[in-house]
Amino acid sequence: MVEDLRVCFVGDSFVAGVGDPHRLGWAGRLAAAAPPRPPLTVYNLGVRGRTAPEIRDRLAVECAPRLPDQATGAVVLSFGANDTAQAGERPRVAPAESAAALSAILDEVAARGWTALMIGPPPVDDAGHTARIRALDAEYARRCAAAEVTYVPVAAALCRNEVWMREVAEGDGAHPGAAGYETLARLVEPAWRTWLDGLAR
Repeated sequence: MVEDLRVCFVGDSFVAGVGDPHRLGWAGRLAAAAPPRPPLTVYNLGVRGRTAPEIRDRLAVECAPRLPDQATGAVVLSFGANDTAQAGERPRVAPAESAAALSAILDEVAARGWTALMIGPPPVDDAGHTARIRALDAEYARRCAAAEVTYVPVAAALCRNEVWMREVAEGDGAHPGAAGYETLARLVEPAWRTWLDGLAR
């Protein structure tokens, strides 16, 4: 049994739980629901507004001190909504550049001996932006499959979820409240538990 399991949640404002009055977001809820064994140390490294290339550039600097060689290190990744946000007439990051940044992140994680789990970007209260999110989501899924990394798509399910879409619309147009994050956590939890079980062996 692993005795020192450490997980970094790396990504954007959804990872940070922006909009949740309880300051937990989906990552905090998953961590709180994790079984007591093996001992788990969690670091939330979600930063508002960050895109895939920006996350690629900070990944090693932020994760390496938290995932030392003597521990079992793992990384939960989630980003993409900021990449697809409109900047003038184009998205902030071109889809090919965003996907290439994800591949570079997965390569870095593997090279350092960490294990990755990737959660897809969720939808927002803008049809055009959400369409771009869903297109990038499909490409992210392909990149993760090629790297043999578990990918959990959430955009399609959340588009159909009344709680998520209502809270996003009532909030800032992107982030839900507590119930929305609880919904997202429930979507991710089966894959999260399977992934954790694999790390614990």
